[in-house]
Amino acid sequence: MSKVVCDISISADGYSAGNNQTEERPFGDADGSILHAWMFDTSEENRAELDAVTEAKAFIMGRNMFGPIRGEWSGDWTGWWGPQPPYHAPVFVLTHYHRDPLVMDGGTTFYFVTDGIEAALKQARAVPGDGDVAIAGGATTVNQYMAAGLLDELRLHIVPFTLGGGTRVFDGVAPLKLEQISSRAATQITHVTYRLVR
Repeated sequence: MSKVVCDISISADGYSAGNNQTEERPFGDADGSILHAWMFDTSEENRAELDAVTEAKAFIMGRNMFGPIRGEWSGDWTGWWGPQPPYHAPVFVLTHYHRDPLVMDGGTTFYFVTDGIEAALKQARAVPGDGDVAIAGGATTVNQYMAAGLLDELRLHIVPFTLGGGTRVFDGVAPLKLEQISSRAATQITHVTYRLVR
């Protein structure tokens, strides 16, 4: 069976986004350009990690990661990424509100799952192929999968700055045993991969 993995960029104090998210500020009070500079400013130095981020056969994300809309769906919001999102695979978005699938350019289709994290994982695992299923974020969604014992591998990309508040990895998750698989320091980032021990 494929692994359930997660790649997430965090500040040194564990935050993946700040408070006060809006359409203009997808990371809220956090500076997303700092959190993700390693992906763009030094992409060649981090090629192996970048390739790993997008090699899954399917992705799962929370509604906040898909966009800032709250309540019933309205308007024509199609995500932060423009007409061709970087996933090139099915993406299952956790939400409480029904929405028809959204087909985008480049092979990405967003499916909106209203019956919880296990249902989303079941649908993602049913996608043909032998690749992994990736929990794309945000931290609240990652925490739900960790708390439920459904995450196999956590890949943290730690940026050397502190945020001091926002959405944090491990919040609300009972103590876990983590086995370090690898770590690598790069110019603007430290990559650490853990296996979650059950």
